[in-house]
Amino acid sequence: MRIQCYLSFSSFISSLFSKTPSPFLYHSLSLTTSSSSSSFLSFKTLPINKTAIFHLSSAIQSSTAPIPSEDKTHLSKPKTKKERQASPESQLRFKLDACSKKCDVKGALRLYDDARSRGIPLSQYHYNVLLYLCSASKEAELDANPGANRGFEIFRQMGVEKIRPNEATFTSLARLAASMDDLELAFEMVKNMASSRLKLKLRSYGPALFGFCRKGEAQKAYEVFEHMEASGVAPEEPELAALLRVSVDSGKGDKVYQILHRLRAKVRQVEESTAGIVEGWFGSVAAAEVGEVGWDVEKVKEGVVKGGGGWHGQGWLGKGNWRVVRTHMDEHGVCGSCGEKLACIDIDPMETKNFASSLSSLACRKEVKANFTAFKEWLVHHGPFEAAIDGANMGIYNKKDFSFSQLNSVVKKIQQMSPTKKLPLIVLHDGRAWAGPAWDPNNRQLLQSWRRSGVLYTVPAGSNDDWYWLYAAVSCNCLLVTNDEMRDHLFALLGTSFFPRWKEKHQVRLSFSKQGPIFHMPPPYSVVIQESESGRWHVPIATGVDIETNRQWISAEIILKKRHAAHVHWIRAICFREILT
Repeated sequence: MRIQCYLSFSSFISSLFSKTPSPFLYHSLSLTTSSSSSSFLSFKTLPINKTAIFHLSSAIQSSTAPIPSEDKTHLSKPKTKKERQASPESQLRFKLDACSKKCDVKGALRLYDDARSRGIPLSQYHYNVLLYLCSASKEAELDANPGANRGFEIFRQMGVEKIRPNEATFTSLARLAASMDDLELAFEMVKNMASSRLKLKLRSYGPALFGFCRKGEAQKAYEVFEHMEASGVAPEEPELAALLRVSVDSGKGDKVYQILHRLRAKVRQVEESTAGIVEGWFGSVAAAEVGEVGWDVEKVKEGVVKGGGGWHGQGWLGKGNWRVVRTHMDEHGVCGSCGEKLACIDIDPMETKNFASSLSSLACRKEVKANFTAFKEWLVHHGPFEAAIDGANMGIYNKKDFSFSQLNSVVKKIQQMSPTKKLPLIVLHDGRAWAGPAWDPNNRQLLQSWRRSGVLYTVPAGSNDDWYWLYAAVSCNCLLVTNDEMRDHLFALLGTSFFPRWKEKHQVRLSFSKQGPIFHMPPPYSVVIQESESGRWHVPIATGVDIETNRQWISAEIILKKRHAAHVHWIRAICFREILT
């Protein structure tokens, strides 16, 4: 049964993507009732035509052939919302969504069979939910997997009904192919989606990429990765970790080096599972043999300058076994294991200016444009500031009700720390400034004093204050005082690697004691994967909280062999001499 379904599916997809005039060619796959179960359908084995595989663009075009227009001479009265919700199609959608939440493949298939028998028309959404559930089935063996058995038949029916497939449709098909260990087919799905101008997503690549990595087919995994980058799809830590593992297992030191730098640029701090792969690499035989001996010191230094500090990109430096330990950095960024001081990587001022501009454009689209434009004008008139305070966050932190006295304690402490003793900018919602505790005489007097000083900005009702205090901090290039981790959907819209770097250097977090606020200032070093001029590596492990107290780091350095020690000591002597001068 497994081989029969596999051959049928390969042949079916081959004919599906061939350049023939037959619309989508779904009818090339005939179905018969399985002898093992009357409720399931099996595929007749068809010969595989390898030369006719995967012409997706023509398939999609033919699949969306014009459907004869309806006779509009007898238009019925539009249905009410209640009538639409009570329709069989809406009820089917509701029940399929419930199955999706519970991953109930068999229940969804029963709903599908019932809908077909009752003649209920299915939409693209219905079919995509069904295909998703079929592709997400947990059963390992095809014979025991109702999802894999039925997914192909459901896709065929989708074409019979001339329902246009989209990215979600083909991603589910790629998952079905991967469940049958046909990773080449899963990858071909992606490549043909790209050639057909369907917008690819990260999930589209998952079946092929993770499948090749899992099977140890490193070269194939790299091909998927290259296609991903060429298509403008950015990998995240799970994809990079999978590539790192297959590279480590294959002993491909050059690829490990490249992927570590991808992690440095994209992820910065690795999860515990990725950290284990990194430690596995440094403990391997391949890692001990891959490095360069007698490297060009000046070229390495040029690489550090060009990269802005913290890395050089010139490849592995030195040969020998690595000493790998978990350690911590002190308040100055000095490694507790090797004693090396981490770099503080600079931010290009032009990057900050461009980011402020893009932030303003995005805020004007999400907010009432007139409101945000008025704030920008106000900021030009009253700024620049040395610090901006997220007033709502500071006033409510660890409190049941908003506390103006707590907010004021933060404002005073920031003013004391300022070289110019200037008050910081305070951003509050209108509701905070004109209602509730704001009516207290002492709080009213405090608010009036901030207004007279030109340091209080109240955000209009209906606006998100996050845009305002973030833009103020970026445009003024000043400190931002907030415990907001800035990880929600709003900050995801920024979609740039610049924001985490900026946040690391500008965000001030607080905790409170009986003596008042305790400030956790930005660290004097960059919390990112770093490689030094002497070949050492330091890898930060994500903690979920950005305060640097107790963060673990991986520290890796080569245990020098005698014939290499003199060269490295000479390099370190040069670096030390330059520091002194």
